[in-house]
Amino acid sequence: MDLSASLILAGLIFALLWLLSVKSSRKDRLPPGPFALPLIGNLPQLDKNAPFKSILKFSEIHGPVMTLYLGWQRTVVLVGYDAVKEALVDQAEDFTGRGPLPFLVKATKGYGLGISNGERWRQLRRFTLTTLRDFGMGRKGMEEWIQEESTHLINRVNTFKAKPFDPSFLLSCTVSNVICCLVFGQRFCYDDEQFLHLLRLISQVLTFASSPLGQLYNLFPWIMERLPGYHHTVFSQINVVREFIKARIQEHKDTLDPSSPRDYIDCFLIRMDQEKDISTTEFHYENLVSTVLNLFLAGTESTSSTIRYALSVLIKHPNIQEKIQQEIDSVIGHRSYPRMEDRKSLHFTDAVIHEVQRFLDFVPFSLPHYALRDFSFRGYMIPKNTAIIPLLHSVLKEEKQWATPWTFNPQHFLDQAGNFKKSPSFMPFAAGKRACVGESLARMELFIFLLSLLKNFTLSCSDGPDSINLTPEYSSFANVPRRYEIIATPR
Repeated sequence: MDLSASLILAGLIFALLWLLSVKSSRKDRLPPGPFALPLIGNLPQLDKNAPFKSILKFSEIHGPVMTLYLGWQRTVVLVGYDAVKEALVDQAEDFTGRGPLPFLVKATKGYGLGISNGERWRQLRRFTLTTLRDFGMGRKGMEEWIQEESTHLINRVNTFKAKPFDPSFLLSCTVSNVICCLVFGQRFCYDDEQFLHLLRLISQVLTFASSPLGQLYNLFPWIMERLPGYHHTVFSQINVVREFIKARIQEHKDTLDPSSPRDYIDCFLIRMDQEKDISTTEFHYENLVSTVLNLFLAGTESTSSTIRYALSVLIKHPNIQEKIQQEIDSVIGHRSYPRMEDRKSLHFTDAVIHEVQRFLDFVPFSLPHYALRDFSFRGYMIPKNTAIIPLLHSVLKEEKQWATPWTFNPQHFLDQAGNFKKSPSFMPFAAGKRACVGESLARMELFIFLLSLLKNFTLSCSDGPDSINLTPEYSSFANVPRRYEIIATPR
């Protein structure tokens, strides 16, 4: 038998085994789903520019709990508020696993809080939440830090003298400085070249992760590692950020006073020393580097992108911007800073900020969860090593949860009397035990930074409101907003 015939035969055998395995798995009460091809699964059926749209169409046929094959990876997708809430909140223990997303595994060397499971996840999450709260996350101390940073932001915006500028990196600097205060114990000047370079790298990394090439790496990492391409450049960029973090950690080691911790790194180093003789401890150097990387990346780009998107929304809808400013003038008046306690009196403003997050839908897939053992859900069997995607997009845009899901509409968060109302299907930070650890910090930043800008400036753009396109530039792992030059005219 010649080589070509052997390859054909091997391919047929593999295809048969694939079909048998899929058929067998369905007999084991795996959730239903579309027919999957060998090797590539359902990938050809997905819209590469917005794969969640294809998944929504599948759910119309196969229901809110369904099975897809993303390449080799068996994946259960949860669609709609009811399914997502039942999984992440009501059956939270079964859904605490985090999938070994290849891009993040390589970026973090397999360590850190973001993709950890089991005892590592429990120890690092508990420590991180406690430490960030001790340093002011969600409390007055942190509020004062954000207010101080907003002063630097306003001063820098004033230097543009009502001329067009791209706010992207300025907002990244502003937001990143807050997490830098928490983690590194210092803020950086907006003209610091090393700091600006790091922020550019972070932006490029997020853009790559949300591109078709980034998703291809997650699906076929063993192939991509052997092929040339931009993905190798991205990982070298991540290593630059890691080296920056390592240098900051060494500076902390050299100046550490265990009796007076200054920030997150100090607290982690102290805990490392306390548990150095415990063989099962998760407080070691590699977890410190990767957890700081998690906080630095997540604490910079997601919030700054959301603020940037909010500015685009307000320019596109000047009537909404004007109404917010009227509310600010009425409640805050001539006081220098907005305060978090103002939020209870700024009903319309609070509704707009929530609607910005809902409409942007920043992480439509959430971060994948993972079945760490066999378990059942809604009468189906979810086998061990199955990836699980709680499709947050389907919650934030579900028609039965929102009056006008595809329209920017602050009324989604207002009652008939014009008072702010909560919605249980508002899940931009996910839900349950794996919800974002920085949620309270992000909420505070969004509120204070946006109100500080609108208190001091009226926002517009050279080409007028109709030139603003609110659809994302990239839609995959993240919905990355488009960039525009804006004009900030002092009020």
